[in-house]
Amino acid sequence: MTQGTVRPDRRRLSGSRELRNNGVVKNVGEARETPTGAPQEELAAGMRSDRSTRNRVARSILDHGPSTVAELAGRLGLTQAAVRRHLDALVADDVVEAREQRVYGARTRGRPAKVFALTDCGRDAFDQSYDALAADALRWIAEREGGQKAVAAFARARIAAQASAYRKAIEGVSPDKRAEALAKALSRDGYAATARSAPLPQKGEQLCQHHCPVAHVAEQFPQLCEAETEIFAELLGTHVQRLATIAHGDGVCTTFIPQISTDASASTAGRNPA
Repeated sequence: MTQGTVRPDRRRLSGSRELRNNGVVKNVGEARETPTGAPQEELAAGMRSDRSTRNRVARSILDHGPSTVAELAGRLGLTQAAVRRHLDALVADDVVEAREQRVYGARTRGRPAKVFALTDCGRDAFDQSYDALAADALRWIAEREGGQKAVAAFARARIAAQASAYRKAIEGVSPDKRAEALAKALSRDGYAATARSAPLPQKGEQLCQHHCPVAHVAEQFPQLCEAETEIFAELLGTHVQRLATIAHGDGVCTTFIPQISTDASASTAGRNPA
Protein backbone atom coordinates (compact mmCIF):
# COMPACT_ATOMS: atom_id res chain seq x y z
CA MET A 1 0.00 0.00 0.00
CA THR A 2 1.27 3.52 0.03
CA GLN A 3 2.01 7.09 -0.49
CA GLY A 4 1.73 8.44 -3.99
CA THR A 5 -0.62 9.46 -6.70
CA VAL A 6 -2.44 7.55 -9.39
CA ARG A 7 -0.20 6.85 -12.32
CA PRO A 8 -2.01 6.40 -15.64
CA ASP A 9 0.30 3.62 -16.81
CA ARG A 10 -0.72 1.47 -13.82
CA ARG A 11 -4.46 1.67 -14.37
CA ARG A 12 -6.16 -1.44 -15.67
CA LEU A 13 -8.30 -1.14 -18.77
CA SER A 14 -11.88 -2.29 -18.30
CA GLY A 15 -13.15 -4.85 -20.77
CA SER A 16 -9.67 -6.22 -21.39
CA ARG A 17 -9.67 -9.20 -23.74
CA GLU A 18 -6.75 -10.73 -21.88
CA LEU A 19 -6.57 -12.33 -18.48
CA ARG A 20 -5.64 -9.62 -16.00
CA ASN A 21 -2.90 -11.81 -14.57
CA ASN A 22 -1.50 -14.15 -17.16
CA GLY A 23 0.46 -15.79 -14.38
CA VAL A 24 -2.74 -17.63 -13.50
CA VAL A 25 -2.26 -19.66 -16.66
CA LYS A 26 0.97 -21.33 -15.62
CA ASN A 27 1.44 -23.40 -18.75
CA VAL A 28 1.70 -26.73 -17.00
CA GLY A 29 3.48 -29.18 -19.23
CA GLU A 30 5.13 -26.53 -21.38
CA ALA A 31 8.55 -26.72 -19.74
CA ARG A 32 9.74 -29.27 -22.26
CA GLU A 33 13.30 -29.79 -23.31
CA THR A 34 14.32 -27.81 -26.33
CA PRO A 35 14.50 -30.07 -29.40
CA THR A 36 18.03 -30.57 -30.67
CA GLY A 37 18.96 -27.64 -32.87
CA ALA A 38 15.72 -25.73 -32.26
CA PRO A 39 16.41 -22.07 -31.48
CA GLN A 40 15.26 -20.77 -28.11
CA GLU A 41 13.28 -18.05 -29.91
CA GLU A 42 11.03 -20.67 -31.51
CA LEU A 43 10.33 -22.31 -28.16
CA ALA A 44 9.56 -18.96 -26.52
CA ALA A 45 7.24 -18.00 -29.39
CA GLY A 46 5.40 -21.29 -29.01
CA MET A 47 4.91 -20.74 -25.29
CA ARG A 48 3.58 -17.22 -25.89
CA SER A 49 1.18 -18.61 -28.50
CA ASP A 50 -0.09 -21.23 -26.04
CA ARG A 51 -0.63 -18.58 -23.36
CA SER A 52 -2.58 -16.43 -25.79
CA THR A 53 -4.75 -19.35 -26.89
CA ARG A 54 -5.48 -20.38 -23.31
CA ASN A 55 -6.50 -16.83 -22.54
CA ARG A 56 -8.90 -17.02 -25.49
CA VAL A 57 -10.34 -20.31 -24.24
CA ALA A 58 -10.89 -18.93 -20.73
CA ARG A 59 -12.34 -15.68 -22.10
CA SER A 60 -14.78 -17.60 -24.29
CA ILE A 61 -16.04 -19.49 -21.24
CA LEU A 62 -16.40 -16.19 -19.37
CA ASP A 63 -18.39 -14.64 -22.22
CA HIS A 64 -20.60 -17.62 -23.03
CA GLY A 65 -20.82 -19.57 -19.79
CA PRO A 66 -20.00 -23.26 -19.21
CA SER A 67 -19.08 -24.75 -22.57
CA THR A 68 -18.39 -28.12 -24.14
CA VAL A 69 -15.20 -28.89 -26.03
CA ALA A 70 -17.16 -28.85 -29.29
CA GLU A 71 -18.67 -25.44 -28.54
CA LEU A 72 -15.28 -23.96 -27.72
CA ALA A 73 -13.70 -25.45 -30.82
CA GLY A 74 -16.45 -23.99 -33.00
CA ARG A 75 -16.25 -20.51 -31.48
CA LEU A 76 -12.46 -20.29 -31.52
CA GLY A 77 -11.74 -22.04 -34.81
CA LEU A 78 -9.62 -24.74 -33.16
CA THR A 79 -9.64 -28.51 -33.34
CA GLN A 80 -11.26 -30.32 -30.43
CA ALA A 81 -7.91 -31.99 -29.68
CA ALA A 82 -6.26 -28.57 -29.33
CA VAL A 83 -9.06 -27.31 -27.10
CA ARG A 84 -8.74 -30.37 -24.84
CA ARG A 85 -4.99 -29.81 -24.51
CA HIS A 86 -5.48 -26.21 -23.39
CA LEU A 87 -8.36 -27.16 -21.08
CA ASP A 88 -6.18 -29.79 -19.40
CA ALA A 89 -3.63 -27.09 -18.55
CA LEU A 90 -6.33 -24.67 -17.36
CA VAL A 91 -7.85 -27.36 -15.13
CA ALA A 92 -4.41 -28.14 -13.67
CA ASP A 93 -4.00 -24.45 -12.84
CA ASP A 94 -7.46 -24.25 -11.21
CA VAL A 95 -8.65 -21.72 -13.80
CA VAL A 96 -11.48 -23.92 -15.12
CA GLU A 97 -13.23 -27.03 -13.84
CA ALA A 98 -15.16 -29.81 -15.56
CA ARG A 99 -18.73 -30.57 -14.59
CA GLU A 100 -21.76 -32.34 -16.01
CA GLN A 101 -23.94 -30.22 -18.26
CA ARG A 102 -27.20 -29.23 -16.60
CA VAL A 103 -30.16 -30.76 -18.42
CA TYR A 104 -33.55 -29.03 -18.47
CA GLY A 105 -36.67 -31.06 -19.23
CA ALA A 106 -36.66 -34.73 -20.14
CA ARG A 107 -33.24 -36.36 -20.15
CA THR A 108 -32.07 -38.27 -23.19
CA ARG A 109 -30.16 -41.52 -23.14
CA GLY A 110 -26.51 -41.49 -22.29
CA ARG A 111 -24.46 -39.40 -19.93
CA PRO A 112 -24.81 -35.59 -20.05
CA ALA A 113 -22.08 -33.83 -21.98
CA LYS A 114 -19.15 -32.53 -19.95
CA VAL A 115 -18.85 -28.76 -19.83
CA PHE A 116 -16.04 -26.54 -18.58
CA ALA A 117 -16.71 -23.56 -16.31
CA LEU A 118 -14.49 -20.94 -14.70
CA THR A 119 -13.50 -21.46 -11.08
CA ASP A 120 -13.44 -18.59 -8.57
CA CYS A 121 -9.72 -18.35 -9.22
CA GLY A 122 -10.36 -18.13 -12.95
CA ARG A 123 -12.94 -15.37 -12.55
CA ASP A 124 -10.59 -13.40 -10.33
CA ALA A 125 -7.99 -13.49 -13.09
CA PHE A 126 -10.16 -11.21 -15.23
CA ASP A 127 -10.65 -7.50 -14.70
CA GLN A 128 -13.11 -6.82 -11.92
CA SER A 129 -14.76 -3.61 -10.76
CA TYR A 130 -13.94 -4.08 -7.08
CA ASP A 131 -11.05 -1.60 -7.09
CA ALA A 132 -13.16 1.03 -8.84
CA LEU A 133 -16.02 0.44 -6.42
CA ALA A 134 -13.74 0.81 -3.38
CA ALA A 135 -12.15 3.98 -4.77
CA ASP A 136 -15.57 5.45 -5.57
CA ALA A 137 -16.76 4.69 -2.03
CA LEU A 138 -13.73 6.37 -0.44
CA ARG A 139 -14.12 9.35 -2.75
CA TRP A 140 -17.77 9.64 -1.69
CA ILE A 141 -16.72 9.51 1.97
CA ALA A 142 -14.17 12.27 1.37
CA GLU A 143 -16.69 14.49 -0.43
CA ARG A 144 -19.69 13.94 1.83
CA GLU A 145 -18.42 12.92 5.24
CA GLY A 146 -15.53 15.19 6.20
CA GLY A 147 -12.79 15.15 3.60
CA GLN A 148 -9.48 13.36 3.95
CA LYS A 149 -9.83 13.10 7.73
CA ALA A 150 -12.89 10.91 7.22
CA VAL A 151 -10.94 8.67 4.84
CA ALA A 152 -8.15 8.40 7.41
CA ALA A 153 -10.69 7.46 10.09
CA PHE A 154 -12.09 4.75 7.82
CA ALA A 155 -8.59 3.43 7.09
CA ARG A 156 -7.76 3.22 10.79
CA ALA A 157 -11.06 1.46 11.58
CA ARG A 158 -10.50 -1.02 8.75
CA ILE A 159 -7.00 -2.02 9.80
CA ALA A 160 -8.02 -2.09 13.48
CA ALA A 161 -10.63 -4.73 12.64
CA GLN A 162 -7.97 -6.83 10.92
CA ALA A 163 -5.44 -6.25 13.68
CA SER A 164 -7.24 -8.41 16.25
CA ALA A 165 -6.06 -11.53 14.41
CA TYR A 166 -2.53 -10.11 14.10
CA ARG A 167 -2.48 -9.27 17.79
CA LYS A 168 -3.37 -12.84 18.70
CA ALA A 169 -0.61 -14.11 16.41
CA ILE A 170 2.11 -12.27 18.31
CA GLU A 171 0.78 -12.71 21.84
CA GLY A 172 3.38 -14.37 24.02
CA VAL A 173 6.02 -14.15 21.27
CA SER A 174 9.39 -12.71 22.26
CA PRO A 175 10.17 -9.28 20.75
CA ASP A 176 12.81 -10.68 18.40
CA LYS A 177 10.22 -13.08 16.88
CA ARG A 178 7.29 -10.69 16.56
CA ALA A 179 8.10 -9.53 13.02
CA GLU A 180 8.20 -13.15 11.83
CA ALA A 181 4.91 -13.93 13.59
CA LEU A 182 3.30 -10.84 12.07
CA ALA A 183 4.56 -11.81 8.61
CA LYS A 184 2.92 -15.23 8.91
CA ALA A 185 -0.37 -13.64 9.98
CA LEU A 186 -0.25 -11.18 7.08
CA SER A 187 0.43 -14.02 4.65
CA ARG A 188 -2.77 -15.72 5.77
CA ASP A 189 -4.58 -12.57 4.62
CA GLY A 190 -2.96 -12.68 1.18
CA TYR A 191 -0.01 -10.31 1.66
CA ALA A 192 2.71 -12.92 0.97
CA ALA A 193 4.80 -11.41 3.76
CA THR A 194 8.26 -12.30 5.02
CA ALA A 195 10.59 -10.98 7.71
CA ARG A 196 14.34 -10.80 7.31
CA SER A 197 17.35 -9.07 8.79
CA ALA A 198 17.84 -5.53 7.48
CA PRO A 199 21.01 -4.95 5.44
CA LEU A 200 23.91 -3.45 7.33
CA PRO A 201 24.57 -0.88 8.72
CA GLN A 202 20.92 -0.90 9.80
CA LYS A 203 20.17 -2.81 12.97
CA GLY A 204 16.78 -4.40 12.83
CA GLU A 205 14.49 -6.27 10.47
CA GLN A 206 12.56 -5.66 7.28
CA LEU A 207 8.94 -6.75 7.02
CA CYS A 208 8.31 -7.36 3.31
CA GLN A 209 4.83 -7.69 1.79
CA HIS A 210 5.23 -9.12 -1.69
CA HIS A 211 1.56 -8.63 -2.54
CA CYS A 212 -0.98 -5.95 -1.65
CA PRO A 213 -4.67 -6.72 -2.29
CA VAL A 214 -5.60 -3.01 -2.20
CA ALA A 215 -2.63 -1.49 -4.03
CA HIS A 216 -4.69 0.11 -6.81
CA VAL A 217 -6.95 1.86 -4.30
CA ALA A 218 -4.01 2.88 -2.11
CA GLU A 219 -2.50 4.73 -5.07
CA GLN A 220 -5.32 7.24 -4.67
CA PHE A 221 -5.76 7.01 -0.91
CA PRO A 222 -2.39 6.77 0.92
CA GLN A 223 -4.30 6.85 4.20
CA LEU A 224 -4.67 3.07 3.83
CA CYS A 225 -0.89 2.65 3.97
CA GLU A 226 -0.45 5.18 6.74
CA ALA A 227 -2.99 3.39 8.94
CA GLU A 228 -1.29 0.06 8.29
CA THR A 229 2.10 1.47 9.27
CA GLU A 230 0.62 2.86 12.49
CA ILE A 231 -0.87 -0.51 13.46
CA PHE A 232 2.42 -2.28 12.76
CA ALA A 233 4.16 0.06 15.21
CA GLU A 234 1.45 -0.56 17.80
CA LEU A 235 1.60 -4.34 17.42
CA LEU A 236 5.40 -4.53 17.46
CA GLY A 237 5.84 -2.08 20.31
CA THR A 238 8.34 0.12 18.49
CA HIS A 239 8.51 2.89 15.90
CA VAL A 240 8.64 1.51 12.33
CA GLN A 241 9.47 3.17 9.02
CA ARG A 242 7.84 2.44 5.68
CA LEU A 243 10.61 2.33 3.06
CA ALA A 244 8.73 1.25 -0.08
CA THR A 245 5.22 0.40 -1.24
CA ILE A 246 3.73 -1.51 -4.15
CA ALA A 247 1.10 1.16 -4.67
CA HIS A 248 3.86 3.74 -5.16
CA GLY A 249 5.42 1.61 -7.87
CA ASP A 250 7.92 -0.38 -5.82
CA GLY A 251 8.12 -4.14 -6.18
CA VAL A 252 7.55 -4.86 -2.50
CA CYS A 253 6.00 -3.06 0.48
CA THR A 254 8.96 -2.80 2.84
CA THR A 255 8.79 -1.71 6.48
CA PHE A 256 11.92 -1.26 8.60
CA ILE A 257 11.64 -2.42 12.21
CA PRO A 258 14.53 -1.19 14.34
CA GLN A 259 16.14 -3.61 16.74
CA ILE A 260 14.52 -3.43 20.14
CA SER A 261 17.02 -2.72 22.90
CA THR A 262 17.75 -5.31 25.56
CA ASP A 263 16.06 -3.20 28.21
CA ALA A 264 12.95 -2.80 26.08
CA SER A 265 12.93 -6.52 25.35
CA ALA A 266 13.07 -7.39 28.99
CA SER A 267 10.26 -5.02 29.87
CA THR A 268 7.93 -6.13 27.10
CA ALA A 269 8.67 -9.85 26.85
CA GLY A 270 5.65 -12.02 27.46
CA ARG A 271 3.06 -9.30 27.12
CA ASN A 272 1.15 -7.67 24.31
CA PRO A 273 3.02 -4.56 23.08
CA ALA A 274 -0.31 -2.93 22.25
